[in-house]
Amino acid sequence: MIEKMKMVHIVTTVSRKEEMLEGLRDMGLLHLAERKSADRASVERFATLSKTAGQLTEYAPKKQKRKETPILSDEAFETMYSGVLNALEKKVSLAQTIGQDTAEIERVQPWGEFSPESVKELRDLGFNLHFYRVEKAEWEQILEDEEIRAIRLAPVEKTITIAVIGTLPPEIRGSEFQLPEKGIPALRQEIEDCRKETESCNEVLRDASVYEASFRDQMLKAQNRENYSSASATAESDEDFVWLSGYVPAADIESFRKAAAANNWAWAAEDVAEDDEAVPTKLRYNKLSKLIQPLYSILGILPGYREQDISLWFLMFFTLFFAMIIGDGGYGLLILLATVGIAVKTKKMSTPVYLLGVLSIATIVWGGITGTWFGMEGAMKVPFLRHLVLPGFANYPEFFNVTASQQQNNIMKFSFTIGAIQMELGTLLAVKKKLASKDLSLISDIGWMISIVAMYLLSLYLVIGQKVMLKPIFIAILAGFILVVLFGGMAPDKTFAQGLKAGLADAFTTFLNTISCFGNVMSYIRLFAVGMAGLAIAQSFNGIAAGLAHGPLFILAIVVVLIGHALNIVMCFLSVVVHGVRLNVLEFSGQVGLEWTGIAYEPFKKNDKIKK
Repeated sequence: MIEKMKMVHIVTTVSRKEEMLEGLRDMGLLHLAERKSADRASVERFATLSKTAGQLTEYAPKKQKRKETPILSDEAFETMYSGVLNALEKKVSLAQTIGQDTAEIERVQPWGEFSPESVKELRDLGFNLHFYRVEKAEWEQILEDEEIRAIRLAPVEKTITIAVIGTLPPEIRGSEFQLPEKGIPALRQEIEDCRKETESCNEVLRDASVYEASFRDQMLKAQNRENYSSASATAESDEDFVWLSGYVPAADIESFRKAAAANNWAWAAEDVAEDDEAVPTKLRYNKLSKLIQPLYSILGILPGYREQDISLWFLMFFTLFFAMIIGDGGYGLLILLATVGIAVKTKKMSTPVYLLGVLSIATIVWGGITGTWFGMEGAMKVPFLRHLVLPGFANYPEFFNVTASQQQNNIMKFSFTIGAIQMELGTLLAVKKKLASKDLSLISDIGWMISIVAMYLLSLYLVIGQKVMLKPIFIAILAGFILVVLFGGMAPDKTFAQGLKAGLADAFTTFLNTISCFGNVMSYIRLFAVGMAGLAIAQSFNGIAAGLAHGPLFILAIVVVLIGHALNIVMCFLSVVVHGVRLNVLEFSGQVGLEWTGIAYEPFKKNDKIKK
């Protein structure tokens, strides 16, 4: 359920501002109504620490060679951190020098190894030497000009190369060679010195990389300072008083009252305003619905404060969709084994582990019902596995005297039925909410319920050829359309006439939504289609492997099976995200009227772990 919130205002004297902020942070209940930016130093501190910690992962020893290191004190950390920043900065500078010297060597290399100092000495003696590369025509022109003192040198890259005392006149085209500051030997020595210094920097970074825990500790402190700075900037004040406003769960008001009394704060609480769009959402889960929390976090979705909590329904349908899309009991077993492995390795049963366990068991059950075990037809020759199968759902129907057409129709009908039930449930939840607020638009939702049933029967008729009476279906669609048009614009703050006018104005949109309703029901066929696609891929890889499983190619057959099924499992998981999640977040939520506009409840407190 979504917890009820109260708007709370706290006032204290200016002299006790820091005391108030520290007390609120320790209490950890107040979600600030407004949050201003933290000071720049706090923000940059966390960003720099995070970036540096990421860079150090490149220098960390292998896991088996890592040793546990104690968390450094603030002073010791700053000493180490300063050395790391200097090493990283120096490495950038050294890399630039190496790059520049390498490019200079490549430029000078064709001219051979020489001493630029010797040329500079000649220039100091009055011999202003310049070096050019010219074409044959220009060289002949130079030879004819008695005022140009030039000698021909060994060719550079098959081009005529000359040395000239002075410079060539503008009318003679030539590419002048810019004398380097250092010769090639000196440049190579500089590169070698830079590489040694780089290795010294790498050693500093390798030594620092073992302090991963210390970096996390400092990042957490920096983030907490950033949050405190933001709260401090948010607090408003005048010459005498300072105050803050925010939201506190109604269930925690008594705890807040005790803390306020202990800290001598003046405070007041009130119900949140009806037009307040910034009220945060705090979900209270039970032991079962809590399983959906990891998925909410991954997807970044949260119902709005005034929307409905569908966590339990979301979990139930998502579990079924997951099982149908993965579709293979063998894959479910692998997921279950991986889940057990994670639990053993982490030595705890976290919520994500429980969720994976439920999803894997559901997949095993669906695989047993359909007789699907790694896409192997031979599994149906095992009596125990064959007895688990519901004949009408069997993916190998020939073992149960069922035709392939009958089996496919049964699965498609089951998919449509699940879709219709989910959409009807969503609309029913919308009716329940509107009933409490005496919102007449609930009659339009009843119209949608009628339309959904009609669209469901129409889908069965069009897709699997089930015999239905079309005339009542179209009458039901028309009746649903009329109810939606007449009552869709109703609202508690409108008169009946205003609501009727609004509904009639949206008649064309309602017509399009009615067509969309048919599409939504039809979209549940993806549960059948994606599941069958996964089975077909598994069977294809099994067939390829079977053709190779002779003589020395037997090893290759095993490789094909392993890679093929691994790829198929990955594709199935992607399908769950694309299709299984979509049916809940769009089709189902759309019927509920849920837009996932929630603002997460994030009270001002000292965090015990870094918040992403």
